[in-house]
Amino acid sequence: MRYVYGLTTALLLGGATATLVTGIPAGAQVAQNDETHMQRVVPRAGAPESFADLTEQLQPAVVNIATRQRVQVNTNPFAGTPFADLFGQRDPQQPQTQEAQSLGSGFIISADGYVVTNNHVVSPDNRATLEEITVTMPDGTEYEAELVGADAASDLAVLKINRREAFPFVKFGDSAHARPGDWVVAIGNPFGLGGTVTSGIVSAVYRNTGSGGAYDRYIQTDASINRGNSGGPLFDMQGNVIGINNAIFSPSGGSVGIGFAIPAEIAAPIVEQLKAGVEIERGFLGVSIQPVNEDLADSLGLQRNRGEFVQSVQADGAADKAGIKPGDVVTHINGKEVTNEQTLSFLVANIKPGTRIPVDLLRDGEQRRVNVVVGKRPSEAELRQQQLFDPDAEPETPPADSSETLEQKMGLQVIPLTPQITRQLGADEDTVGLVISAVDPTSDAGRKGLQRGDIILTANYRAIATLADFEAVVTEAEKSRREAVLLRVQRRGRPAQYVPVRLR
Repeated sequence: MRYVYGLTTALLLGGATATLVTGIPAGAQVAQNDETHMQRVVPRAGAPESFADLTEQLQPAVVNIATRQRVQVNTNPFAGTPFADLFGQRDPQQPQTQEAQSLGSGFIISADGYVVTNNHVVSPDNRATLEEITVTMPDGTEYEAELVGADAASDLAVLKINRREAFPFVKFGDSAHARPGDWVVAIGNPFGLGGTVTSGIVSAVYRNTGSGGAYDRYIQTDASINRGNSGGPLFDMQGNVIGINNAIFSPSGGSVGIGFAIPAEIAAPIVEQLKAGVEIERGFLGVSIQPVNEDLADSLGLQRNRGEFVQSVQADGAADKAGIKPGDVVTHINGKEVTNEQTLSFLVANIKPGTRIPVDLLRDGEQRRVNVVVGKRPSEAELRQQQLFDPDAEPETPPADSSETLEQKMGLQVIPLTPQITRQLGADEDTVGLVISAVDPTSDAGRKGLQRGDIILTANYRAIATLADFEAVVTEAEKSRREAVLLRVQRRGRPAQYVPVRLR
């Protein structure tokens, strides 16, 4: 469950249109797809008398998903205080771990046991290791599942139950035909209670929540969705999965009738690629953007809010090479208008890298067109590294590739110095080193005044460009029984200076 806007926004992706299909042992529940049966249980117009028959058909294919994870934790109760070193762990070489669990929902999409869910249901954070995934059927039967593929950008994941028996399953449908006011049914595992059914209507289609990203495009529904519904299906009245339940908008943490589901037309192609083990390639321009609001439109002399405003352009990226500049307003991508429901990020992400496309924009009040060769979107980890580095903002979580050795021995979190961070810190383009992202204030580095944004150029007179370089110097110092490491540190606006930092 994740939170946005300061209010509870829980990620709960839903899938795509589904029709429960036969292919299970005798005596088990199966969906009947013949026209006669569908006419009997599916109302043609108005409110249905009951959702019971439809639920009976679909529920056998909706599963509960539980994971077991091993999480590294800080067991020092004095962590973050001046007493941390005095009353800390006796053996810092032995990381302390504990077991954690997560619960969510999913649905089977094939008789041979492929399951769709949310990435955040089965993918632990960078401090945890996934050890086991258990899929529980509505009748209580449990199966161990393997992670076939996961995509953090779309928050989708595919699992596989390796058993010989055939499973009931549902199919993706076409969410493009969903309309505000259509009846929908959500089935899932809220709060770990087991199979739960809620109903409502489609409140809006292609809703942009403002959270940003290439997939900020959801079906909004007032069907009750809560924690644990993540990854469960949102069905239409024909038994199709038109969305994968993904998020809620709430000031309290519970459902207030504003839920979001990933549209089937977005999810289905990604799921097929994950099943096939195909690398998911997305288009990328290399720009930082924001919607054009009323104030921005007035300042630019625009008659109406239109397009998206370019705040910055990544050097040597696709947009930079095409001549797109900060201050431009992008109005069309490859002939398609940029709107709140059809954002620049969404349009570009769905264009194959290497494709040459026209981009229409406004610059100084004049219409312009440039041709862009779309680049390849970096991984989520690479994107985090490419984000502008704010020296004054402490990170909420350690970097995904942070070094335990450097954290324990030096009290430092460091990340590679990228061209984007170099420019943000005002360093020379040819600077080589590591940039400090966080400092333990109780460490000697903290007491010596090292801070976020400082660039470490050398350690014990050896140039360091990677975490491995730095770790090697620290390890060598320990073997030589040195109690400190001499760092050469560059701070913005100041000459580089040497700082001896004691090991701990």
